[in-house]
Amino acid sequence: MSAPSKEKLSRNRDYRLLWSGQVVSEAGFSTATIAFPLLVLAITGSAAQSGLVLGAIAIAQLVAGLPAGALVDRWSRKRIMLGCEAVQALGAASLVLALWWGVAGLAQLVVVAVLMGLCRALFEPAEEASLPRLVSTEQVPSAVALNAARTSAGQLSGTALGGFLFALGRFVPFVFDVVAHVVAFVSLVFVRLPARPEPAAERPPAHLGREIAEGLRWVWQQPRVRVTAVCAIVLNLFFAAYYLVIIVLANERGVPAGEIGVMAAMLGAGGIAGALAAPYLHRRISPYALIIGVFWGLTVLTPLAVFVHDGYLMGLLFAAMAFLAPAANTTINTYQLLYTPDELRGRLGGVMGVTGGLAAALGPALGGWLVDLLPDSAAVLSCAGAIAVVTVLTTFSRTLRGFPAVADLEEETHNTKES
Repeated sequence: MSAPSKEKLSRNRDYRLLWSGQVVSEAGFSTATIAFPLLVLAITGSAAQSGLVLGAIAIAQLVAGLPAGALVDRWSRKRIMLGCEAVQALGAASLVLALWWGVAGLAQLVVVAVLMGLCRALFEPAEEASLPRLVSTEQVPSAVALNAARTSAGQLSGTALGGFLFALGRFVPFVFDVVAHVVAFVSLVFVRLPARPEPAAERPPAHLGREIAEGLRWVWQQPRVRVTAVCAIVLNLFFAAYYLVIIVLANERGVPAGEIGVMAAMLGAGGIAGALAAPYLHRRISPYALIIGVFWGLTVLTPLAVFVHDGYLMGLLFAAMAFLAPAANTTINTYQLLYTPDELRGRLGGVMGVTGGLAAALGPALGGWLVDLLPDSAAVLSCAGAIAVVTVLTTFSRTLRGFPAVADLEEETHNTKES
């Protein structure tokens, strides 16, 4: 079995191929996601049906998340990733042809959206589980952070590009999506992913439900994995609620729509900058101090929105908050990936994807409820207070205080396997 390269990550040919292909794939996916509601509105004139198509992507990804994680641990991960890129390219191509012939309908749009969600549910845990076999242990934090930056960059570029391409023609965004997934497929073909350990590769398939339960049980029984997962999920839930509250508050204060758009863009830009800085911070600050520092930073920054009435200043505040989060996420994800046995990494990704997706879906609903129930400032402070509670609980967590550095993980993981 070939070992992951120990050269600089920037010189790791296989990781470069995977990363560059997925930058394009992410942009294509985001472009199609923006174009979908515009296309449904153009065809049906119904905002509700627009929401149905977009919702189909998220629902399919959530429903398939746990089974997908188990299948990632059972099947060849490279073949899964190749298959997902191929299916997404074919789905987008079918829309291009239907639009060209004037026969595109709501049913086809829903089917393609479901396929996109299913492919995301499979691809994300497959790629994440493959990272420790593609790069050395020391490179995992940088790879995790660069993947986060890649996702944010793809979303920003795709969001900006989707509306522009749709204005050129209804089918144009989906042509771009086809090309993006073809490029990603070709890049993946040339990625040399080392073989998995023989016991995992030769293990006979069990009942899918038992495999899912095994993954859930493992995640829950590992204190550090469980605690970091719960903290991240709760924090994401309340931050998603906070984001919606701030957008509504800005609108009610008369902030122009253009400034609100800049606010959202600055949030994405802050996330990219934070992801690029995360490996540097991860190397120089202990895991516990880094996680707690990020949480306390968010606790201090979130209430300031009560006093900020300018859209651009609010954008700077958003950028500062988004800059902090990737450092904690890099530390948490690195630990979870390296500590989890290879044969369970897909299921770990499936569990985290589903719980994170639920938090992302429920957060805006909670934010909307708070806006309807409370005055503006009280809604902001409620979200900030919830984040502060999570921060305090995390600060006094004995489990997190013993969080190991990456250098200590290999020995700890070896001892866990021996026992």
